[in-house]
Amino acid sequence: MKIFQKFKKLFKQKNIEEETLSESNQEFYSILKMVSGEEIFSLVMVDDNDSNPVVVLQNPIIIKIINNHHGSIVKVKPWITSSDDDIFIVRLDKIITMTEVKDAKLIGIYNSYLNDDDIELDPRNMHTPFSSDGHVKPSSEMGYITSVKEARIILEKIYKDLKES
Repeated sequence: MKIFQKFKKLFKQKNIEEETLSESNQEFYSILKMVSGEEIFSLVMVDDNDSNPVVVLQNPIIIKIINNHHGSIVKVKPWITSSDDDIFIVRLDKIITMTEVKDAKLIGIYNSYLNDDDIELDPRNMHTPFSSDGHVKPSSEMGYITSVKEARIILEKIYKDLKES
């Protein structure tokens, strides 16, 4: 009977350790403030299994909001521009603070950037991409129906049809 209890206790401890391990290795979106002053947005996993815990950053980016007389533009660029790697390991002593992000707009900007490196999004409508020169590309959601040239042709045809009848 004592052996059974010891095994039960051993398995219970092992399950608790596995649950703790799986909880600590979960990925989450985070903004990190580095000791260098940089603010980084990334998909993060904290690896604290060793005596030296580290933070694993996946596709870290820098998000900058630029305000001008036309409005605000969200500028996104990679944290390290000269590397093809997408996973970086940072020691905890290089991080001042970090916070979990649950804001759908920020996560949307991040995911849009990962899908298309040259995209900038209008912060008022995160689904409206800017062209490379900073102008908004019109969409049907914005009320864009057709070009001026096509509209003139359609209206002239309607006018001619009315005039003939």
